[in-house]
Amino acid sequence: MSSSSSRNGLIGLGIGLGVAGAAAAAGFVADRTHRRRQDALETGASLVEVPSRELVVEATDGVALHVEIDEPKSGDGIDELGLPRPTVVMSHGYCLTSECWVFQRRYLRWAGYRVVVWDQRGHGRSGRGGPSSYTIAQLGEDLNSVIEAAAPDGPLALVGHSMGGMTTMALGATDPDLVRERVVAFGAISTSAGGMPLASGGLAASAGRLLLERLGPQVAGVFEHRPDLLKGLLSANSDLAEFLVERYSFASPVPRSVVLLASKMLLGTNLTVMSSFTPAFDDYDQTGGLVAFDGCETLVFNGEHDILTPPEHSAAIVRALPGAQHVIVRDAGHVIMLEHPDLLNQQLHALMDRAAKREDEHMPADLVPRVRQVVTDVDKKRRIERGLVRMDTAADSMSGNQNQPAARSRPTQERRREAS
Repeated sequence: MSSSSSRNGLIGLGIGLGVAGAAAAAGFVADRTHRRRQDALETGASLVEVPSRELVVEATDGVALHVEIDEPKSGDGIDELGLPRPTVVMSHGYCLTSECWVFQRRYLRWAGYRVVVWDQRGHGRSGRGGPSSYTIAQLGEDLNSVIEAAAPDGPLALVGHSMGGMTTMALGATDPDLVRERVVAFGAISTSAGGMPLASGGLAASAGRLLLERLGPQVAGVFEHRPDLLKGLLSANSDLAEFLVERYSFASPVPRSVVLLASKMLLGTNLTVMSSFTPAFDDYDQTGGLVAFDGCETLVFNGEHDILTPPEHSAAIVRALPGAQHVIVRDAGHVIMLEHPDLLNQQLHALMDRAAKREDEHMPADLVPRVRQVVTDVDKKRRIERGLVRMDTAADSMSGNQNQPAARSRPTQERRREAS
């Protein structure tokens, strides 16, 4: 790379950060209430889930894939109907790692399921392939290799977020027989079957995408050989970086510990990997590959304010799969498994229950009613309210003010169902 292109790339990155910073600064300084809501949601729970065991799986092109297996906390792998519980295989999204599934892993293990998570190539603890290997089709082959090594027999439930959902759909093209014979449930979380533009949900997403496409290879080349430059840049702008990650990923308050986890994953992704994947999203169209999942019990779960894969992407998956349950969450962004973990956990558990019932009753897909729900995470709102009251009460006690907090109206669950 020439020094001129390196210099232009760094100038472009500086301009991009400057524009983002200017746009965000007012909200960052002014929204102090937001920080209080973050504090109110903190529970002190660990965001690290220790697996039962780890594997290194070799992909078809030799790339080493990091895999973790969680054995169920209790039970013998048989459900209440006497059927074997499926192994749940979870695939993360672009610029994330298997750490993003921490809440779902913990819940599903408690519920008696065996869980497999893995880092996609170029992410987390997995190896990096050549630039030409960063395709959705290759990711489908990688998932096949993970399943062969970590869950070689028995029923499967495949759950994928964003790029991980694309990976899961690509498996339908890579090995449709595997999907038809073993997959009983499919969770499509904030994802897309392709055929329409991604990152079309707002200026921030579009600008970030453009910056990656135009400047990614140049900037990546600079930081590839000078990692100290990137580390220094992020350290000097840590508060702004966290703010941008939160704004980009979520649409409601989350604990700051969750923001830090998201920042660690997103900002820790290699820039060359990031820029190498962007052409794959332009060419991706798996609408035909969804045919293999026809007959699986399906959950399509997405946020109303997702700027990467807006709700119309999820709607297209629902139209392609008869009987899919479509859940749209208000006040939710793209990294929804960390933003509304309890809602997703409940929906995944219900998905497994529906799959078991269908297997027991041998019910064909075209007889299953299609249901669309728009839901609000009321439990989360209550936790914020209770936390703010505790914080106010503690502040009043320290200041000697013993006045009681004003009466508050009790929030109610909002849900709209549309059967078709």
